[in-house]
Amino acid sequence: MASIACCFSWVFVIWVFLVLFDQVNSRLDLNCSDWDGVKFELGVLDERVGEEGETGIGGSQSSSEEILALAKRPETKKWLKGLRRTIHENPELAYEEVETSRLIRKELDKMGVKYRYPLAKTGIVASIGTGGPPFVAIRADMDALPIQEAVEWEHKSKVAGKMHACGHDAHVAMLIGAASILKDREHLLYGTVKLLFQPAEESGAGAKRMIEDGALENVEAIFAVHVSSQHSTSLIGSRPGPLLAGCGFFKALISGGGGHAGTPHHSTDPILAASAAVISLQNIVSREANPLDAQVVSVAAFNGGERLDVIPKSVTIGGTFRAFSNESFYSVRHRIEEVITRQVVVYRCSVEIDFFEEHGMYPPTVNDVHMYEHVRKVAIDMLGPASYLYVPPMMGAEDFAFYSEKIPAAFYYIGVKNETIGSVHTGHSPFFMIDEEVLHVGAAVHAAIAERYLSEHP
Repeated sequence: MASIACCFSWVFVIWVFLVLFDQVNSRLDLNCSDWDGVKFELGVLDERVGEEGETGIGGSQSSSEEILALAKRPETKKWLKGLRRTIHENPELAYEEVETSRLIRKELDKMGVKYRYPLAKTGIVASIGTGGPPFVAIRADMDALPIQEAVEWEHKSKVAGKMHACGHDAHVAMLIGAASILKDREHLLYGTVKLLFQPAEESGAGAKRMIEDGALENVEAIFAVHVSSQHSTSLIGSRPGPLLAGCGFFKALISGGGGHAGTPHHSTDPILAASAAVISLQNIVSREANPLDAQVVSVAAFNGGERLDVIPKSVTIGGTFRAFSNESFYSVRHRIEEVITRQVVVYRCSVEIDFFEEHGMYPPTVNDVHMYEHVRKVAIDMLGPASYLYVPPMMGAEDFAFYSEKIPAAFYYIGVKNETIGSVHTGHSPFFMIDEEVLHVGAAVHAAIAERYLSEHP
């Protein structure tokens, strides 16, 4: 009997277990279609967030597409080309950008965009958005170069000896275009965009003066673009960390006694002293710099004497020095001064050295890692992965470096190379020209960088 009872008990337990399992299974069973339903609901949520532009890749791509669509409108493209051509026909040098500044203010007035003027003599800072934080800035330079344009076309420079040979006319047009787009989307901005129209990038350290006049007040981050004839039209390129070198210049006036070349023992020869200094300067990079830390010291001028039988009283030498870190940059500057001073003393001469530190010394342009990544994401979302390039550092210099010393910053290139129209010459060439199809793209990228920064950095 005990065994029968035990067997019955086990049968009962198993039966109860099976009944309960069937009930639980019927309540909790989720087959493939149920999981698909869950995924679909998550997808709808994702899509809604994207449409509202709050977070997520969906929202980023959606806003980028909307911004690019605004920039692509035929009337916008025509307007931007007209602006660029007007500026190109009327180039103005550093701190002389009076008409360029007037044109910009006229366009801002039409849009109803508020601005401060003047800063750094001819500069402008416009504001679009809520008027409150966060604040992000985009910068364009306005000045031209003292170069006679050699490109024969309908909108050639009308000013003899002056030319927009570095694309600053395009930079201004792009930023005005960005202002128009941002004004149209002002209700979507979670903060304030400041648009900096800056004078005197080529010479005069306009960025430095803009900062001194308050252009970066409350600004958390700043971005800027430069056209590049090395990359095809509308390709975007940049890199984190050092992008452009610090750049300095020096001029040394070496003085001796002068005298007749036939009796050199009665003279103190500045030519010999200058020659020794030039040779010794070459050792700063070749024997003192880490080979992995790129630096340049180049003597580009050597002037002294006019007669073949007279040792001159003085000789002037001069050149440039460059490096990718502030430490290396200022170390090279110190060594140039030290080498020249000590070498000329050996030859019984004296020297005065000018480093043009007020306006002629630009620190390295260093991209903040996070701001660089922001530019990269915006460019890829708007134009696709194939339209973005990781570029090497260059020994060129930019006064945007003064901004990057103060706040997180990112500087990037946009390609203008188009062999079919002859847009292949580098900046500062009298044959320099751009593919104007880049203008609306540059305006759109500017606007997207600013708008997304505000939404992602509340």
